[in-house]
Amino acid sequence: MATEAPKSVLPVMYNDLEPITKDKHGKMKVKTFDKMPFAAKMHAVPVTVEEIPLLQRHFPIVFTTGENMLPIALMGLNEGANAFFDDEGNLVDNKVYLPAYLRRYPFMLARLRKDSEELSLCIDPTSGVLDEKEGDALFDGDAPSQRTQDILKFCEQFETSAQRTGAFVEELKKLDILMDGEVAIQPDGMDKPYLYRGFKMIDEAKFRELKGDQLRKMNQNGMLPIVIAHLFSLGQIRDIFARQVRAGKGPVSVEELEGTKGDKPAKGKKEKA
Repeated sequence: MATEAPKSVLPVMYNDLEPITKDKHGKMKVKTFDKMPFAAKMHAVPVTVEEIPLLQRHFPIVFTTGENMLPIALMGLNEGANAFFDDEGNLVDNKVYLPAYLRRYPFMLARLRKDSEELSLCIDPTSGVLDEKEGDALFDGDAPSQRTQDILKFCEQFETSAQRTGAFVEELKKLDILMDGEVAIQPDGMDKPYLYRGFKMIDEAKFRELKGDQLRKMNQNGMLPIVIAHLFSLGQIRDIFARQVRAGKGPVSVEELEGTKGDKPAKGKKEKA
């Protein structure tokens, strides 16, 4: 019998977690999101290494500065400002590739007991997708339905990708090619630029100085194209700024913003004269 899912430290977006069981969810159905209000105020989303080449066409990919460093896609440059969703959670541009972290919600795999390595499929019951009448059934008789099996498979793939992402970040640390990031954006008519700090990025100078055997290893293990995609993605920062301005979500000019300490993403500041 499944125990309660751990709730002491929940991932961003998740308000609660409970394991999916026949006893509790046998008659429940799951609806498809027609909008994502939970994403409307998220200005950064965790991503996996496999996604970075796809994401770099739309989002800047940077790294958090906390102890548990991870890559994130910036969907806005200021806290609470998402340039890709409106305030109701509607995606502004349907051609944009959304990170798997968003597409996974409200499901995830979680370890229900500290003494077990087994992961169980859980759901955030506050998400509003569960219904007794509308949607796809979670169970077909006593067995998980095909929809539930598909959800489980997606979550398993995400967990595998998350492990690869952790290994990728550890290799970057060993290579010592990360630096504190800073981007200055000066719109027309402004005396001083907006400065964005509080994140990590790859130092191109250090990257160029890597030895041949290091680059060969990165090419063989698949790191090299990921690193290049990350560097190319940084050119999207100015596009995100422009998207914010067009959406009326321009940067705050009077506060110092704290950046990605822990798992929080980059924020900006207008430099004072």
